[in-house]
Amino acid sequence: MAQAVNCQIVLASRPEGEPSVENFRRIEVPLPEPVAGQVLLQTLYLSLDPYMRGRMSAAKSYAKPVEIGGVMEGGAVSRVLHSRHPGFAAGEIVQGRTGWQSHALSDGTGLLKVDPKLAPISTAVGVLGMPGMTAYTGLLNIGQPKAGETLVVAAATGPVGSLVGQIGKLKGCRVVGIAGGADKARYMQTELGFDVALDHKAPDFAAQLATACPQGIDIYFENVGGHVWEAVFPLLNDFARVPVCGLIAHYNEEGPRPGPDRLPMTMRAVLSKRLNLRGFIVSDFAAQADDFRRDVAAWLKDGKIKYKEDVVQGLENAPAAFIGLLKGRNFGKLVVKVAD
Repeated sequence: MAQAVNCQIVLASRPEGEPSVENFRRIEVPLPEPVAGQVLLQTLYLSLDPYMRGRMSAAKSYAKPVEIGGVMEGGAVSRVLHSRHPGFAAGEIVQGRTGWQSHALSDGTGLLKVDPKLAPISTAVGVLGMPGMTAYTGLLNIGQPKAGETLVVAAATGPVGSLVGQIGKLKGCRVVGIAGGADKARYMQTELGFDVALDHKAPDFAAQLATACPQGIDIYFENVGGHVWEAVFPLLNDFARVPVCGLIAHYNEEGPRPGPDRLPMTMRAVLSKRLNLRGFIVSDFAAQADDFRRDVAAWLKDGKIKYKEDVVQGLENAPAAFIGLLKGRNFGKLVVKVAD
C-alpha cells in the first residue's frame, strides 16, 4: 500500500470556551490490517459539523464524548482499499462514521455504499448525507410546511439551512433566509431563490426581520440561537412550529449568559401562542432515510435544489477549519479533502 501509517487527529485536551488548535494533536499509527469480516478504508472526504463541539466536552449529552487521546468523531466518505468482508469489494466508495483519520478499519456496521454516478461523492456527507437528512426530516416532520406560510431559517447558506429553505420553497412557503455577510445574503437570493435574504450582522437586523415578516413567522428552523432567536421570538405566530437541531451560538459558553431571566417570558409565549418547540436529533427519523435519499436525489437531478461546498485541503488543516466553522467562517458545507 502507498502509505504505511494511519494519520489521525485526536483530542489532546477538553476546551474551556472556544476550542483552539492546542486541543487537537496529529499522530501517526501503524496502518491496520483487516481480518476476516473487516474492510480497510482510505478516507477521501471528512465532514466537519457543529455537533463535534459537543463531543469535545465531558458534559452529559445524547452521545458519548470523545475520550482524551481518542480519534475525533466524524462522518467520512472513503474508498475500500482492502476487503475481507463479503459485502464490500476493493474500490467501492462508502460513507460511515470513521473519524478524523486517513484510514480506518470497519466490520461494515453503519457503512453505506455511495453511488458515484448519482452525485459527486462528497455529497454523501452533505446534501445527501446527515446534514441533508437533518433538514429534510426536521422541516417535514416538525415544521410541517404549508403553502403560503412564512418560513424563517438561520445559517441559511450552510448545509442544513440551505436545504431547509429550498424544500420550503418547493412546498410553497415564503422563505426568509438569515446568514452572516453580504456575500451569503446575495447567494440566498440569486442562487437559492429565497424571497428575502438578511444579514444577521446588520446593526438593524431585528428591524429588518420584522419588516420582512409582516404576517409573522409560522415556522422557524432553529440551528443558531443567540441574537437571531431573540429577533425571531416576538414574531412567532400562534401555533408556530420551531424545529431545533442546533444552537451554535452557545456551544462555546461555559455558563449562563448575563442579563435578565427570559425563561418566564418564553414559557408564557409557549403557552399563550401554543408554540411547538421541539428539539430533535437526525437519528430520531432513521426510518425515513430511504425517503430522504430518494426525494433529495430526485430534486438534485431535476435541478430543483442546489448545494455549495467549502473544501479544505489536507487532514492536518481540519482543526483550524473546525474552529472557523464555529465562528461562521465557512460558506457552504465544510469538508476536508483527505485524499484524491
